[in-house]
Amino acid sequence: MTSLDRFNHPLTGRYASEEMQRLFSTGYRYTTWRRLWLALASAEKELGLDIPDEALDQMLTHLEVTADDLERVREYEKRTRHDVMAHLEAFADRAPAAKPILHLGATSAYIGDNADLIIARDALDLVITRVLAVVAALAAFAEKWADQPTLGMTHFQPAQPTTVGKRACLWLQDFLLDLERLRFERDRLRLRGVKGTTGTQATFLELFDGDHDKVRALDQRVAETLGFSNCYPVTGQTYPRKVDAFVLDALSGVGQSAAKLATDIRLLARLKELREPLAEGQVGSSAMPYKANPMRSERVTALARWLMAIAANPAQTAAAQWLERTLDDSANRRMSVPEAFLTADAILRIVHNIADGLQVFPAMIARNLAEELPLMASEAILMEAVRRGGDRQGMHERLRIHARAAATVVLEEGGANPFLEFVADDQEVPLDRSELGALIDPVRFVGRAPQQVREFLAEYVQPILDEAGELPEAKDLDV
Repeated sequence: MTSLDRFNHPLTGRYASEEMQRLFSTGYRYTTWRRLWLALASAEKELGLDIPDEALDQMLTHLEVTADDLERVREYEKRTRHDVMAHLEAFADRAPAAKPILHLGATSAYIGDNADLIIARDALDLVITRVLAVVAALAAFAEKWADQPTLGMTHFQPAQPTTVGKRACLWLQDFLLDLERLRFERDRLRLRGVKGTTGTQATFLELFDGDHDKVRALDQRVAETLGFSNCYPVTGQTYPRKVDAFVLDALSGVGQSAAKLATDIRLLARLKELREPLAEGQVGSSAMPYKANPMRSERVTALARWLMAIAANPAQTAAAQWLERTLDDSANRRMSVPEAFLTADAILRIVHNIADGLQVFPAMIARNLAEELPLMASEAILMEAVRRGGDRQGMHERLRIHARAAATVVLEEGGANPFLEFVADDQEVPLDRSELGALIDPVRFVGRAPQQVREFLAEYVQPILDEAGELPEAKDLDV
């Protein structure tokens, strides 16, 4: 079977970055297994077990899994029907002095589960970096357009004006909430550690002649060697499967925020107020040459839907575990956990590209706002008319009549909104056209939106970015 005859997963073939793919690659996973074997043997030696230095040296020399190693593993697994045992034999071939002590006291979950936690930690670090890059791009966009009045929407119907920058801050705050949750889940990750077959550490207690302190020290030393502050204090054969549910729920949050942003951009693109980056030569339709579809935002929405669906799997897996362990988690986790990280990575790369190159069309924004603002200004007109001596109830009725008449022109005749003309021509309303025009300056209706943007950026966003360090640059889509 050639590559042309195999299924090519879209996440690896089209969407996810090389960095995230590497973390879930065969080489990275099985090299992590070897790191775990070395960490265990080193800690056991430090605590008094008879493990030769030569064994540790050979293990260290051959930590990186090679293509030849994987070929050996495939041959061994045909015989053993057990992946961990096959890798043990292949590692022993490379480090023969370590063969007698490899995996001493451990169970397969020591290798598989601890490796999964290490990979999840590293993958969360990458996701957090990508969220920070999106935050930086959205912050720059919000600052640039902090003062640009635009028509606010509720129910996708005209509402009180806001600013383009303030709307971007809604997207930005969602990602800040995601960042907080991702960091929380990342920082509370622990290693499963060396717990034995059912989590009792009975084998290790035997190895250390009943010395409980050494068994506890072994757990802690292995954790620290691999970059964790501690281990889960109690486990069955596996680490708590709720951990996967927590992590993927945080990744689902990224999908939720990204889908909200992408959907807003798709709506605003139809109103011709915003447009996502448009690549040179980009084709929107094979039949309609004029089309410039929001394909990046559509892709984000599609991937986010997938990510949010995947996040349900670990919750069901956690709920279905029997006693100290059952194996109906394995096949599911092989797909759900990597795919969730790869999907979140892909989403954030696209959102970064969108936010970095998002185009704004002030003329169209002003036009759309101008069509609706006269009616929104009716209260301001009413108050000014009363201040000039008009009867409040009488003025209210005059404005109501003109509003209904204006709506008829717009909705039934397709004309421009004539509300101000109707009011200006009404002799009972003590305001002329220029005075009415002054009352509908859009800046009058955006409230504290510009100030909110600058306060939010200065007080909440910039301190986070100041601590973020170097962030990746936005890149265009490969396809």
